[in-house]
Amino acid sequence: MENLNYGVIGNCRSAALISETGSLDWLCLPKFDSSSAFAKILDKEKGGSFEVIPEKLTRSVQYYKKNTNILHTRFICEDGIFELVDFMPRYITENNDYYAPPDLVRYFKHIKGKPTFRILYNPKLDYARNHTKSKHAQFNFIKSKTTSGTYDSLYLYSSFDCNSILNQDIIRLEKHEFCLVTYNQKLLRQTDERIYLNLQRTKTYWLNWSEKTKAHPKYRNEINRSALILKLLNFQKSGAVLAALTTSLPETIGEVRNWDYRFCWIRDGSMVVKILTQLGHYKVAKSYLDFIMDIIPEKREKVQIMYGINGEKVLPEYELGHLSGFEGSKPVRVGNAAYKQKQNDIYGILLDLIHQQFELFENSLEHTEELCTIVRSIVNVVEENWRKPDKGIWEIRGKSLHFTFSKVMCWVAFDRAVKIAKLLNADYYVSKWIPFREAVKKDIMKNAWNEKIKAFTQHYGSDDLDASVLLMESYGFIEASDEKYVSTVLTIQKELEHDGLMFRYKNHDDFGTPKSAFTICSFWLINSLFKIGRKEEAKEKFEILMSYSNHLGLFSEDIDFASKRLLGNFPQAYSHLAVIETALNLSNDQASETEGLIEQLNC
Repeated sequence: MENLNYGVIGNCRSAALISETGSLDWLCLPKFDSSSAFAKILDKEKGGSFEVIPEKLTRSVQYYKKNTNILHTRFICEDGIFELVDFMPRYITENNDYYAPPDLVRYFKHIKGKPTFRILYNPKLDYARNHTKSKHAQFNFIKSKTTSGTYDSLYLYSSFDCNSILNQDIIRLEKHEFCLVTYNQKLLRQTDERIYLNLQRTKTYWLNWSEKTKAHPKYRNEINRSALILKLLNFQKSGAVLAALTTSLPETIGEVRNWDYRFCWIRDGSMVVKILTQLGHYKVAKSYLDFIMDIIPEKREKVQIMYGINGEKVLPEYELGHLSGFEGSKPVRVGNAAYKQKQNDIYGILLDLIHQQFELFENSLEHTEELCTIVRSIVNVVEENWRKPDKGIWEIRGKSLHFTFSKVMCWVAFDRAVKIAKLLNADYYVSKWIPFREAVKKDIMKNAWNEKIKAFTQHYGSDDLDASVLLMESYGFIEASDEKYVSTVLTIQKELEHDGLMFRYKNHDDFGTPKSAFTICSFWLINSLFKIGRKEEAKEKFEILMSYSNHLGLFSEDIDFASKRLLGNFPQAYSHLAVIETALNLSNDQASETEGLIEQLNC
């Protein structure tokens, strides 16, 4: 039984998963949603990997260079010590452009002795659908290419002898060396000096980026690491934000809840951008809003729940039957048919983000007018659809229902539209939209509240509970002190919490009954308990929940109730934005207590 003990590196063009033993087990090139070149995580035999195997290993340890996305794996061996420094180059050029090639660098840092190891370099291009052949080319690199099916190729440059790599000969490390995996053949000769310069430039980029993250008195490391992970999920070219870097990592081992998350969900992306903006990273918001404006060009055009990272609107889903899946969990899927679904909650979440931007920044007239057109278009869609059922936040693939969270987010859509109109002194729209806001709230209070169980339920007319309802307070729909909200929080905790973790819901859906904890829901509960005054309980739960992250502080989508192992796609944007949001709430409380103490001392 394996945990997802992986480190993640990337450059906002693509990303890779490196195991705690230094094995490159997942990489898609040239971009996030391309076919895989290494996919051992989805099939140990067929997927392909790039491994460094010490001959006399005593132990190894893995860590990030502080405040960067540069990963170090240190090997302590009987015959010496060395580190594998993994990164994907990213830095700002003299022309103020971003240098982020489809490259991955493995820098072998010699520390002590003469450690020996073998290199297993085994790319399997195009999701390993066809045979990949690797050979030493005349220009002193290794070229790998598919021999049938869709053509694809990959290049490996190294200061090691290429034949020694291909033959898996024993290599003795006596100085710094490197391997460079790249999608494109290089025009310039690759040298240790050039590679080292890329390493230093990349380190400088990440240190500068992290320095912009607003400091907080508590949980600083947790906030910084999660922010760095969220930045890795931001596709530089378009501004899209991915839900996760992987496909088909199962929510439950041996079952079929396996999905491709290498796309931009409007909900997830908007929530990520809002939290990064709170931390001071405003460029992410600008590029994401540019992405939104590009994919919603037509007035009254309905917004899809998700898009490809370049704005693609059709994301056909198919299965890779030749891959066994993570620990035998089939199917392995590429694409995601959920793009066709109707989910009314996305409108409120998007307008909540746009409202934040209007509050924080003075936009240019052109930008303001474009955003206002989007606001009016979204409100028109919500006006037409808020009374209709949908598939809900959890993308139920069966019958459409009147989900409470979707209704609340329709209220948020009208509420934020009203606030934006007030900021712009657009009185006509204020008076037009307020009645809709009030009508939605009245509808929710009448139909979502279940007097028998004393809680707002998953959907109208239901006795089932849903963790998403906990967000009613954080979006301003209801006060934390409201008796109905307090009762809802405690009822949801009683019914959905198990072994300290939270179900999304317990009721049977189109794939059976959920069996793992949805990570973000546990953070939602902590925030809700904190808001209703159970602060010590919330802080204790947060500390425990953080201990379930992997060895580098990273979270996936799900956690197994019994073993506490990570499950689901990884790393998960939802989970890490929840880490930040919860840490900020608890940190702000800590800051308030400190300020209060100072005031007392001054008195």
